[in-house]
Amino acid sequence: MPSARTLSRFLNEARAAVRLRGQVTVLLTSDVEIRRLNRQFRGKNKATDVLSFPALEMVAGVMGDLAGDLAISVETARKQAHEQGHSLTVEIKVLMLHGLLHLAGYDHETDHGEMARRERLLRGRLGLTQGLIERALRAGNREQRTGNRRATPAASGAKR
Repeated sequence: MPSARTLSRFLNEARAAVRLRGQVTVLLTSDVEIRRLNRQFRGKNKATDVLSFPALEMVAGVMGDLAGDLAISVETARKQAHEQGHSLTVEIKVLMLHGLLHLAGYDHETDHGEMARRERLLRGRLGLTQGLIERALRAGNREQRTGNRRATPAASGAKR
């Protein structure tokens, strides 16, 4: 398991790179818990890798220094790290960056590639490997060539 210090340092660096103001909390959790959160907030009864919960606008600026929360499934991150051939630490960083971009208002399901371009640029600056959007596009292209179709998750509430 990556150290809290390593992840905290990366979170601050990535938050600055994204130009996201405000505090971000990260919950490292299990597939069971992230499935519960995904079901509760997105209506999707399945585990996922990362969920983003943007902070609500607070009255009169109280708690205005909060950007939001991220929930990351360590179990799913571990599987994905193995599939991608890198460490769990790298995978959690990839998931953090993806989640931070959602907190900053990006939505790869509706923005015609803007989030993918931003993620690619920031991954290069932060020294990270291929991101989630590129993986999904590559997997989608493979499935189209073989005739398989994947359901695209609907965007509502929390973001993946």
